[in-house]
Amino acid sequence: MKTILKNISWRSWRVWQRNFDVYKATWKVNFIPPLLEPLLYLLAFGFGFGNLIQNVTYEGQAVTYLKFLAPGLVASAIMNHGFFETTYASFVRMYFQKTYDAILSTPLMLEDVILGEIIWGATKALLAGSFMLVIACLWGLISWTAALMMLPIAFLAGMAFSGMGMCFTAVVKNIEMFNFPVFLLITPMFLFSSVFFPIESLPRWTQYVAQAMPLTFLVSVLRALVMGHFYQPHIIQIVGLLAIAVICTFLSIFLMKKKLLK
Repeated sequence: MKTILKNISWRSWRVWQRNFDVYKATWKVNFIPPLLEPLLYLLAFGFGFGNLIQNVTYEGQAVTYLKFLAPGLVASAIMNHGFFETTYASFVRMYFQKTYDAILSTPLMLEDVILGEIIWGATKALLAGSFMLVIACLWGLISWTAALMMLPIAFLAGMAFSGMGMCFTAVVKNIEMFNFPVFLLITPMFLFSSVFFPIESLPRWTQYVAQAMPLTFLVSVLRALVMGHFYQPHIIQIVGLLAIAVICTFLSIFLMKKKLLK
């Protein structure tokens, strides 16, 4: 732990800058999916299910299904973009493009590279969440005030999911193995973390599992900001996301060093 902290420096932002420069060069390809994603989700689920389910009771308050759905879609966008950036994209940069080899030939340490990658993943998550928030605000589903309060939470959650993704990148042997965490972790969180329906609708034992999922923490916090019902449990959930971000960041650096030293 002391060695990791010692080797981390401000130079991590150079890795972030490199990825941002690539993003600017390919911004058209990177810009369109986050822009269309909220529109497709809102049209498909919001109006599809919304026409069947007019209102949802959430924490004793009746809200329209679209308003219930919007924070969940923001949260899922943050999770997906943060996680996939530090799994598939980071794996390609490390093994196929040999970007890590080039960076490590400079004064940067491996700790700087991994931290820079995670921060970049959190940035991509923030951008995706911001696109979703703008669409939701223009649709009248989220207030602009609530959206601004969500931004720091979005970046924190982006760090958590990016850190989780980097942990898997440090242990998988080939890119096809990412199917396991996607199928066993990301997909269950997407389906059962109260994105599309209240957790209370699930069987009792499933509720306990769902309440422990990181995406559930994020959905609950964002929805509380939208509904205006922010309580102490939501602060605990924010602390939980912070703990996941810190633990996964240090764990991914440790695992990556162990892997590359072999």
